Amino acid sequence: MSVRIWGTGAGALVVLVAAGAWARGSSAVDPGLWARVRPAVEARLVAQSAGTGAGESEPALRTRWFCRAEALDLEQNGDRVRAGVDSLCEEYGVHAGALVFCSGAETPQVIRLERDGPDGGYRVVSQEEQPEDADAGWNASHFSPYAVSRLDRGMGSGALRSAARSHFGLPPDAPVRDC
Repeated sequence: MSVRIWGTGAGALVVLVAAGAWARGSSAVDPGLWARVRPAVEARLVAQSAGTGAGESEPALRTRWFCRAEALDLEQNGDRVRAGVDSLCEEYGVHAGALVFCSGAETPQVIRLERDGPDGGYRVVSQEEQPEDADAGWNASHFSPYAVSRLDRGMGSGALRSAARSHFGLPPDAPVRDC
C-alpha cells in the first residue's frame, strides 16, 4: 500500500513541476525588449484613437486620448518583434476643474514591429485587434494560454487618469465625471 501512495505522490510531484515550468516559461516577457518597443506601440494606439471619441464632438471640452499597453507575449526574430498586448485607451477632457471621462476601450491586440534605423527604435508594421464580435477562440488562437489567462483580469484606469490629470494641469485628487 505504501508503494502505491509513494507512486501516486511522485507522479503528482512530476505533474506539478512540469506545470510550474510551463507557466514560468510562458510568462517570460523580456523587460528590456518591451521597454524598447512600448513607445512605438503606445504612440500607435493614441494615433489610432484620435477622432473616434465621444468628447471630440463637444466644443466645450478639450479632449485627448491616453493609452497604455501591457505585454502578454513578446517574441523577437532578428529586427522584427511580435507583441501580443492588452491595450487600454481612454479619452479624457477637462471642464470646470474636473477630469471628464468621455470614452474608452480595452482591446487585446497583436502588433508586429521592426527596427527603425540604427538608434534601436521600432516602428509598427502591422496590427491585428480582436474583432468586436469575437469569441474566446480569437484570443486562444493569437495568444499563449498564460496570456489568455491574464486577459481575464482586465486593466485599471488609474495610470491613465493620473496622466490625464497631469496633462490638463489638474491636482491629483481632481474629481472624475462622465462626458
